[in-house]
Amino acid sequence: MQPLRVGDVSDRRSIIDRRTLADALAALPNGEALRDTGVALLKTANEEGRAEIARRLGEEPYRGRVHAAAYGFLSDQLVRLAFDFVTERLYPNANPSTGERIAIAGVGGTGRGEMAPFSDLDLMLIVPARKNAWTEQVIEALLYILWDLGMKVGQSVRTPEELVTLSQKDMAIRTAILESRWIWGDEPLYDMAIAAFRREVVEGSAAEFVAAKMDERDVRHRKLGDSRYLVEPNVKDGKGGLRDLHTLYWIGKYVFNVRSPAELIDTGLFDAREFRRFERAERFLWSVRCHLHLEAGRAEERLGFDMQRQIAAAMNYADRPGKSAVERFMQFYFLNAKVVGDLTGVFLAQLDERMGREGRRFALPTIRRRPKRLEGFQLDRGRLSIPSPEFLREDPVRLIKMFRLAQREGLEIHPDAMRAAAREARRVDDVRDHHEANALFLDILTGREDTDTVLRWMNEASVFGRFVPDFGKVVAQMQFDMYHHYTVDEHTIRAIGLTAAIDRGELKEDHPLASALIKQIASRRLLYVAVLLHDIAKGRGGDHSELGADIADELGPRFGLDAAETETAAWLVRHHLLMSATAFKRDLADPKTIEDFVKAVKSPERLKLLLILTVVDIRAVGPGTWTDWKRSLLRTLYEAAEERLRLGHKQHGRSELVADKKEQLGRKLKWTAETLRAHGKRLPDSYWLAEPLAWQVANARQMAEAEAMMGDVRPSIILASDKDTGATRVTIFAHDRPGLFARITTALSLAGASIIDARIHTTRDGMALDNLLISDQQNRPYKDKRRRERIEERLQQALAAEAMPAPPAFEKMSARDEAFRIAPSVMVAAGASTRFTVIEVHARDRPALLARLAHAIFAAGATVHSAHVTTYGERAVDTFYLTGADGRKLGGEATEAVRAALLDAASA
Repeated sequence: MQPLRVGDVSDRRSIIDRRTLADALAALPNGEALRDTGVALLKTANEEGRAEIARRLGEEPYRGRVHAAAYGFLSDQLVRLAFDFVTERLYPNANPSTGERIAIAGVGGTGRGEMAPFSDLDLMLIVPARKNAWTEQVIEALLYILWDLGMKVGQSVRTPEELVTLSQKDMAIRTAILESRWIWGDEPLYDMAIAAFRREVVEGSAAEFVAAKMDERDVRHRKLGDSRYLVEPNVKDGKGGLRDLHTLYWIGKYVFNVRSPAELIDTGLFDAREFRRFERAERFLWSVRCHLHLEAGRAEERLGFDMQRQIAAAMNYADRPGKSAVERFMQFYFLNAKVVGDLTGVFLAQLDERMGREGRRFALPTIRRRPKRLEGFQLDRGRLSIPSPEFLREDPVRLIKMFRLAQREGLEIHPDAMRAAAREARRVDDVRDHHEANALFLDILTGREDTDTVLRWMNEASVFGRFVPDFGKVVAQMQFDMYHHYTVDEHTIRAIGLTAAIDRGELKEDHPLASALIKQIASRRLLYVAVLLHDIAKGRGGDHSELGADIADELGPRFGLDAAETETAAWLVRHHLLMSATAFKRDLADPKTIEDFVKAVKSPERLKLLLILTVVDIRAVGPGTWTDWKRSLLRTLYEAAEERLRLGHKQHGRSELVADKKEQLGRKLKWTAETLRAHGKRLPDSYWLAEPLAWQVANARQMAEAEAMMGDVRPSIILASDKDTGATRVTIFAHDRPGLFARITTALSLAGASIIDARIHTTRDGMALDNLLISDQQNRPYKDKRRRERIEERLQQALAAEAMPAPPAFEKMSARDEAFRIAPSVMVAAGASTRFTVIEVHARDRPALLARLAHAIFAAGATVHSAHVTTYGERAVDTFYLTGADGRKLGGEATEAVRAALLDAASA
């Protein structure tokens, strides 16, 4: 970021030849066409120069910083040519007064001499005084020419006095002026203004500036997701992006008056090795940003899914076994974002040390209290430090001990110690099998306090990935989908942090069941090891659950687990998706679902552990992935399985459960035995097993009210918020007819509702009672009365129509959605139910998908009894429990017909 790195730009005249252009502009004849002819010359030069830089970017895709400097160079030359053209040809002034002076300075990226293809041209025009006719004419003419060239100009006009006054009040203006650079015009005027700025604004205000920049950085990070491992990062402003590097330079320039990033070494804020990492990260991020602008054709800073494949190809990444080109590119992106984070921590901690302010911490999260035993380490201003640079090298076990000691005593680690740990991280290789080192690591992993913070510190120092090499393989590894919000290592650390939070009792309100169960498990350490290892084999090709279980078998004894604990940890890793897959894709009212699940789990202890692992795994995926509906399903599955495991063959039979549900309903409604008996006979056993009591109460009241309205043939439709699931329950009570489910799903699709779950019941007297859960496009319940009324109106229209409505068409996907290529598949789960044919459809999640699938089932002559909808980002998994028209499981030919129809509907 040294001012205008044109020295890095080769063959500058092939980008723009200012001398030749200046001569051409000077030779233009005077007259009405002078301005337009001059603008045309400059515009052609701008277009040709940009085309040349884009060509170079294609040939040398990794030299982003050089290309950014080339765009800066081109902009500089155009500004100079335009200014000279205005002052020499359009508004010549042979004898300017002292007030007729203009200095042109670049600010922002223009000031640093770094510009992406569609960056704004940020200019500050300094004038001696306001309201000078000539300067106003020149500035206006200059800006209009630059706009006519197609440049997006951000401009300000300042007197030296205004420059000082405004920068004293506004930190953004102060920062812009700090990195300003003279481009053209009256250089002494610029120098005078900047000297006043440094004298009257900068001197004595370093602490204020640093604090403001840190606050600004934190606000920016929170706004953009507060993680450098978001799978669609903002290259410029996101955590770990270019703006974080700029912030370090601003601070160095403000506090130490450095003129280029290289001078940060002289200040002691970086050593030579760290600065090389700084430059590599900056070079890579600039490359990505330049490619991003060109691919988008605009000033795009968010590295979205639709751009990631294109940029991976532009930067020559190729597929490798188990990892696609785009995943390899994004892993390298996140490794560089991690470098930016590491360097920011070192820089700010060193700055804090240099500024000597007790209690002020700009860098790593602080965890402090009075230490008990230091074990050879030292305290330096309240932070854990080392007595000498060789201390960690002399005994590599100390590389693990340092982090455990920081965790145990609640201490922040001194930046010198973090630097030493990063420098010596490779020595951890020698103590991987050391008993004390593994015991210390297990203590860190299972320590309830600050577990995720300390593990992040270990990860930043590269100690974590060296000590557990399999974890090192997933550091910065992304999964190219819309479901996972973070890289694999960040997801894992978040899951461990959530486990510790549940362990501390902090999440009782969100996770009451997990919070109760974690106090009952026999071995905490095997749970934490399973959480650490559950995704550790991702990106290797093959089933990561199976591969991860093999890793657990190897690492369990190394970490100190006994044979039984290792076996259970490996089982948990192998089956960590079992509970969510069963709860979200299967009908929990079907006894076969519970039977199969219990057969796999086998013990109450495994069930407890699996529930906790499932909860933290889902929660750690990212914001919005944990819902009340998922909580409800997991609790229902857990309670059904726990009863079966606890009572064995003594559990209630089907008839006893149905009778118990009916009795509960009768007591709730205070019905007579005769009324209850009549209502109970109308509905099949599957209804009583499937629906919760609250829904059965609401259904009974709705049926009674609908039938009390003699002569009203309209279907009864009720929408109500369901607090247990966090969604809206839609209940339809109407005369049964073929294709009813297809009509309902079509109406809901056209109304913009998302169907989460559906259970279809038919009374013995030919009425349909359908319970569905829906949400809006933001996964929220419908609370607005008018929106609920619109949905009800849509449903009434669909149910009243004579003809079956046509299946809705898929809308055209956005470029972002088209980035994901999902081939639809239809699978028959042959043994999933004794009464129904269970079919799973995997397809691209799109509006109208469920409605189209329902139409296909109807057209194939099958009947839907329940539908379970699960989405994993861009992927939808819809499961249907079907019978033929005779109420029996589908035969081979009928099943194949339904499968083919579903595949066709999902593919269209």
